[in-house]
Amino acid sequence: REVKPLARLSLALVFEKASLRTRTTFDVGMYQLGGHAITLSNTEIGLGTRERVSDVARNLERWVDGVMARVYLQGNLQELAENAGIPIINGLSDMLHPAQLLADYQTIEEEFGTNLKGLRVVYIGDGNNLANSHIHMGILTGTDVTVVTPVGYEPNAGVLMDAVKAGVTVTLTNDLAAVEGADVLYTDVWISMGQEAEADIRRRAFRGYQVTPEMLDTIAPDGIFLHCLPAYRGLEIAADVIDGPQSVVWDEAENRLHVQKALLTFLLRSSS
Repeated sequence: REVKPLARLSLALVFEKASLRTRTTFDVGMYQLGGHAITLSNTEIGLGTRERVSDVARNLERWVDGVMARVYLQGNLQELAENAGIPIINGLSDMLHPAQLLADYQTIEEEFGTNLKGLRVVYIGDGNNLANSHIHMGILTGTDVTVVTPVGYEPNAGVLMDAVKAGVTVTLTNDLAAVEGADVLYTDVWISMGQEAEADIRRRAFRGYQVTPEMLDTIAPDGIFLHCLPAYRGLEIAADVIDGPQSVVWDEAENRLHVQKALLTFLLRSSS
């Protein structure tokens, strides 16, 4: 007997930023759970430009059971949540990317088991929303998180303070030697959407921080490599790494669907 826990429930997918994995997995996830997803691009909504964010929230809460928003500004996401009496899911913001980290940590558990305390996770690259979310997951799971960045590209100070308040140590360094012995090595793009004007500056700043086969040789013997995708071979990642035997990025991408189905079931059923 087929189970459809979200039958007759609807999810609005709000996109300021382009998406492959986020759009597909939330849409397919709702379908597989018996619900319906409607995709709304920035052309239809224009958060804060065509229409006030608070007004968008008040409209959507009258029609749908939840909203997934992939936005430029964390503030827009928070304003949606403050003005809607339905679940608002962060599909990505400039500050955080929690939906991605759920998939990442499911993938890590598949490789190492569910007790992750003390597991060494090393993130290398830009101290962006992925780095910030890694720190939050370190707080939640007890993993030993190290963030390796060029000078001036460290994670958000407020997120680092979250770790301090939780009594969790996060290692920040500019030294690539910190990659040695990692159980999980993770990287992300150097130039995120909205940063195209900084492309040349960022390429120069991150030169030398590319994850290479030689770097992968220094991680733990059973260590794995993760990347949230899209990946740019020849920039933040060498092709031999992402397509190599230690890479589990395709399992990681698949897990976006599974964890988001769990998230949708938890949030929408409990609020409907």
